[in-house]
Amino acid sequence: MYITTLGLVLRETEYKESSRILTVLSASNGKITVKAQGAKRKGSKIAAATQLLTLSEMTLFENKDRFTLTEARSVEQFTGLREDLRRLALGSYFAEALDNLADEDAASPELLSLGLNALYALANDVNTEAIIKAAFELRLACLAGFEPQVGVCPVCGKSAPGSPVLALMGGTVYCAGCRPEGVGECLTLSPGTLDAVRHIVSAEPKKLYAFRVGPETERQLGRVCEAYLLTQLGRGFGTLDFYHSVK
Repeated sequence: MYITTLGLVLRETEYKESSRILTVLSASNGKITVKAQGAKRKGSKIAAATQLLTLSEMTLFENKDRFTLTEARSVEQFTGLREDLRRLALGSYFAEALDNLADEDAASPELLSLGLNALYALANDVNTEAIIKAAFELRLACLAGFEPQVGVCPVCGKSAPGSPVLALMGGTVYCAGCRPEGVGECLTLSPGTLDAVRHIVSAEPKKLYAFRVGPETERQLGRVCEAYLLTQLGRGFGTLDFYHSVK
């Protein structure tokens, strides 16, 4: 059976002398593994469309849940990422995180949309690198089922908690004075950081990156969002470590 779908290349692995094995986040089938025969061959018509962090229209032959690429054309290559090592490293982190969370053979339109919007924002300077990274991380945690509870302090009910803190494990914002014992590590949030977190959690996808903050709030937001995602997933990422090393 043949299918045609849009797909974002999350990972590419060399296969034999001239081919690639791709991990693709597809619009129709979620995360799939695709054999791209001859993709590395000189003059290959599918070479550009099978590169990491490329959105492509792919025609695939499916046989017993195995996919072989028969035709492909690149739709978006996010060229702004490929001209800067730091941005490429950050884009690769986005791809690894999506790869970790996407389900195989189950459509993930919200994950694909988040990934594409983040890569576009990064490649086209829609906002600062730090804000794009933070918004991607926190929104990804929400899509994975770990949306933080940031509306009111659950102890006193204040919508403007006094000296707010975020419990990384439970994902709840408390007033510093209301923080219960035994909630684990908490990170302090300035009022501006809390407002930014609330925006990221609730904004429409097209408005996710439509906010600005000052330098100190940006740094705090970056620390909070990264720590929250890694805590909820219970793991780190090699691409994230590399990004920090080149940053």
